[in-house]
Amino acid sequence: MNVDTFCRDHLPPTELWPDLMFGTIPELNYPDRLNCAGELLDRLVESGEGARTAFITDSDRWSYQRLYDAANRIARVLTEDLGVIPGNRVLLRAPNTPMQVACWFGILKAGGVVVCTMPLLRRRELAYIADKAEIRLALCDERVTADCDSGMSHHQDGRERKGARVVRFGREGGELEQMMATKPATFENVDTAADDTALIAFTSGTTGQGKGTMHFHRDVLAICDCFPPYVLRPTPDDIFCGTPPLAFTFGLGMIVLFPMRVGASAVLLEQSGTAALLDAIERHKVTICATAPTAYRAMLGHLGGRDISSLRRCVSAGETLPLGTFQAWEKATGIRIIDGIGSTEMLHIFISAADEQIRPGATGLPVPGYEAKVIGDDGEPVPAGEIGRLAVRGPTGCRYLDNMERQQAYVQDGWNLTGDSYRMDADGYFWYQARTDDMIVSSGYNISGPEVEAALLLHPAVQECGVVGVPDEERGQLVTAFVVLKPGHDGSADLVHALQKFVKSEIAPYKYPRAVHFLERLPRTDTGKLQRFRLREQAMRPVVES
Repeated sequence: MNVDTFCRDHLPPTELWPDLMFGTIPELNYPDRLNCAGELLDRLVESGEGARTAFITDSDRWSYQRLYDAANRIARVLTEDLGVIPGNRVLLRAPNTPMQVACWFGILKAGGVVVCTMPLLRRRELAYIADKAEIRLALCDERVTADCDSGMSHHQDGRERKGARVVRFGREGGELEQMMATKPATFENVDTAADDTALIAFTSGTTGQGKGTMHFHRDVLAICDCFPPYVLRPTPDDIFCGTPPLAFTFGLGMIVLFPMRVGASAVLLEQSGTAALLDAIERHKVTICATAPTAYRAMLGHLGGRDISSLRRCVSAGETLPLGTFQAWEKATGIRIIDGIGSTEMLHIFISAADEQIRPGATGLPVPGYEAKVIGDDGEPVPAGEIGRLAVRGPTGCRYLDNMERQQAYVQDGWNLTGDSYRMDADGYFWYQARTDDMIVSSGYNISGPEVEAALLLHPAVQECGVVGVPDEERGQLVTAFVVLKPGHDGSADLVHALQKFVKSEIAPYKYPRAVHFLERLPRTDTGKLQRFRLREQAMRPVVES
């Protein structure tokens, strides 16, 4: 069998991996040969549960049998018609739909590596991902093909990407659907190892370019066997729903993997607004909701006349959960939000608490299977109550794609340093303080200030700029730009709107600066480095918000 060894060849050296722990809870004892698609999907169908509902949309329902059949046909198309061999990376781009999930599992069944991307990403971002992961094939929902076509057809530097192909899906008679129609609904999953790469998840970094994080087949199962059974405690009768796209590992876990692990159902939303989420909860009697604190705050103002009594669990991640939001939601609904911290590098939530273990304002306790501590600059644990850097280890951990510098910064002495400042109290609860880097966390999205700066600098009116996050009650942080204009340009409200529109055309729209200040010069050190803390000090009232 021909095998693409790209992922194995571009893993960091094993001595730079974090310590991985598998003996802490019995669920983590996995066999050496493992394809997670077989364990999550095939197992349910083969045990007679195929008729159970897997995914719900406003217009359709997919059973586990239907999902299984579609994934098998897609795997056949990939291997028989599109030339995919084990280890090939396949880019996946779509809104949250059952067909997207079928593609996700079809890629894994074929032994491929899923590289799931958000529909909001633009050509420049997709080209970078395709370059970094050396991708030649994309499966793309036909409604979001424009940027995918251009991102796949050319490298970042403008050179043609030879041999690249985009296969469209999403409607009856679509390209992928036509190819599937000729295939039987059976497929023998490729025999993958537990430590073969199953997915590469990209996260925005403070350098302005995404970092690929590599996760194995056993990692996919590990996140299903730690937080869900020990904290969330779902049942087969639960109906999940949430707003995160499946390209976010928070969304992948909460909306696909966790319900499938117990044979539950999930409502898939193509739109992520407050109204769409409340409509889905009310219409489909959702029992478990997953979204960012911003959405819970937004929903509070729209609960009048709504019947959301079916809810029994609410999970928050993506940014710290403010105490006021927790208290207001509990008062309005009677439900205590389960807060959690995870990271793309760790794949999912590793500190959390539920029910009587919740301590309002704290993130929680280490999830069974994980360990955490707060350390000082010397790497040693700090006393209870003191602020330091969060360090975590468990069955999952950081393995960057071909990025030795970041690997050595993130993993130290076998521990994952997440870039968060925390304090731990005498009872072992972890209390979030701040990010230790320049990442902006706004409405649950991680946004790189330097990436926004790079987009702004492409505008002909911008001489130089700096972008920082400013505390904001509604969004957690507000993306705020400080711009020095070229001669001949005035800092008008019209120009603010023009700059915001321009950024939306260059990178994902959620990253655009919602506040803009015009300065004569940016604060810099004697060596020319931008003093971001000075910009934060200057961020009093933005010129324009939108």
